[in-house]
Formats: sequence, C-alpha cells, structure tokens
Amino acid sequence: MIGTLLDSYRDHIVATHKQPLLLLLVGFITSFVCIRFSVRMIRAKVRWWPGNITPGGLHIHHMVFGLGFLLVGGIGVIATNGGHPWINWFSLSFGIGCGLVLDEFALILHLDDVYWGEQGRKSVDAVILGILITALLLTGYVPLGAVPGQTAPAGWGHWGLTAGISVNALLSVIALLKGKMWTGMLGIMVPGLSAVGAVRLARPSSPWARWRYADRPRRRRRAVRRERLLHARADRARTWLFDLIAGAPDKVPAHHTATHRVAERMAARATAHLDAHAARSLARRSARLADRRSSASPAARPGPHPGPRTGAHPSTAGGEPARQDGARSRRRVVHAGRLRTYAVRGSTGTPAAGTAGGARSGVRTPYRHPRLRHPEPKR
Repeated sequence: MIGTLLDSYRDHIVATHKQPLLLLLVGFITSFVCIRFSVRMIRAKVRWWPGNITPGGLHIHHMVFGLGFLLVGGIGVIATNGGHPWINWFSLSFGIGCGLVLDEFALILHLDDVYWGEQGRKSVDAVILGILITALLLTGYVPLGAVPGQTAPAGWGHWGLTAGISVNALLSVIALLKGKMWTGMLGIMVPGLSAVGAVRLARPSSPWARWRYADRPRRRRRAVRRERLLHARADRARTWLFDLIAGAPDKVPAHHTATHRVAERMAARATAHLDAHAARSLARRSARLADRRSSASPAARPGPHPGPRTGAHPSTAGGEPARQDGARSRRRVVHAGRLRTYAVRGSTGTPAAGTAGGARSGVRTPYRHPRLRHPEPKR
C-alpha cells in the first residue's frame, strides 16, 4: 500500500514537477489550521495557551509574520533561480505566508479589526478560495485553459483557441458582476463553470442587478424571490460550515455596520436636541432684550397708562412680586411652546397699574422676534 502511494507520488507529482506546488498547498493549509486553532484558544481564554504577542503593549497580528514568510519565499526563489532543493523550501515558506496573510484578509480590506465580526468571514472566503484554486492547479487545471507552449487542438487553430479563452474570461467577469463569486472565480480554472453563473439571474445586491434590473421590476422580483428561497439556504449552510472551521463571529461586534448606523442616529438626535436647546436659549435672550427695550423707551408704549402709585415703595406697589410672577409666567409659556405675551411696563419699570396680579392684569402684547418682519395690526 505504501509502495503504491510512493509510486503514484513519483509519477504524478515529482515527474510532472509539481512538488513545489504541493508543498505550497501543504504550507497553506497547515498555517491556516494552526493559526485558527491558536486564535480560538486565545478567544476561549485558555490559561495554558501562550496568547497574543504584545511586546510593549503593541499587539502584533499574525499577518506581519505572514508577510515575512512571503518575502522569504518569493525573494528566495528569484535569488536561487528556482534551483533544487531550494525551490521546495521556498515554496513551503510561501504557502505558510499565504495562510497567515489571507487569514486576516478582512482586516486588510476594511483597515479595521473585524477579525471576529461578521465582516471577518471574508477572510475565510479568501482562504478557502485560495486553497481550491491551488488544488485545481495541482490537479492539472490552468487559468482559462491556457497552457504556455501548448498547441491548439485539431480544427481549432490559433485564433480559435484565443477566442475560446476570451469567451471564458468574459463569462467569468459577467458571473462576478452578477454576484456569483464562487462560480466566477472557480470558472476561471474550470472552463464552462462560469457560463452557469453568467446565464442565471443576478443577486439583488450585485452591480448587474443595479444596472440592468432597475427598469425591469418582474425580473427583480424573481431575483429577490430566488435569493430568499435558494441563496438563503446556501448561505445558511455556508455559515454553518465556516463557523465550524473558523469559529462563530461575535453577535454584536464592536465595528458592525448596524452599530455604526445606530451610533449615527443617536448622534443626529443629540445634535438636533442641542440645536433646539440653543434656539430656545436665543429666543429667551431675545425676549429679555425686547422687554428691557420696551420698558426703557417711552415711545415703545402703545398708549397712555397710569403710572405707579406715588409715594409708595416698590415692594408695597406690587413691583417685585409682580415682576417675579411675570418671569414665572414667561418661563411656563416658553416651556410649553405657546405664544409668549408680556406686560407693558410703566416709565419706572413697574407693571402698569390694575387689579391685583401685576403683570397678569396689564395690557399684553405678543412677542415679536426683532429680526423677523410682522404685519402691522389693523387699528
């Protein structure tokens, strides 16, 4: 059994010069599995696990180490001109770097720490897609079916092969624009698979639906119905698989889009409340200023009014209690948002004489904002 496996390995891997690609795939899968196991142990707060690397309080993400492995692998292959046995070691280093960097693909895309958020699933998508493409290359598939130096099939000719590759590339682009990410990307490697995604209805949130379904309500309704029935089930299955592989995201992540929307709404409400409070303060200041002007200027009085009682102290004439009563009345009216009225004061600043109550018994005039135009009352 072991001898048969070794013979198959020599015939299909070593003889076809695919050993570096196999080592790249092994490093890719191994680094992803190991780093996911590590971060899940850190998330579970296991005591005996080392934890994050934080020299001096600075958290170093593992994509930093992945970039180092990528540089070593890429520069090493170029420096040694792909010679043996160096190419095998540098391919393994490059695969380890791919796993570490793509595991934090969402952080690079969003420039934010969304590793355990809903947006962090993009990292799992990138890793699984990279592993599948590498595996297809290992099994003999090539991008768009083009092999360097290969002659065209009989009856195809050079231009026929070029046309076939171009059509496959165009169908892959259409599938990607329709929101068929997996079909479009894998269709680059498997000719004909992208045609399935290109002829089907686009997903409602895709660019193709926004461009082509805006004036076609029936087709858009069909796309929404298919999204609700078919794609929702596929998304639930994919979510379950990804949670099993990489762990479930946080229920309410700190940087979730919905959290940003709620924060923006709360900030808008607070701003509106502050603006309304500032407007009420300005109205109160304007009212007090107008009141002082009307009391200081005799020309502002609409008509003759009996002055204060002669020989009487302001406290006995009802001046100070009436002034406080009028201030309380104005505050109640401002708070209720109704039309504010003010008593016409005499030349000495005390309310006009009348019945008991001071400002309440005087002649009242509606408050008019000094910067707004108001029609003159009819006489």
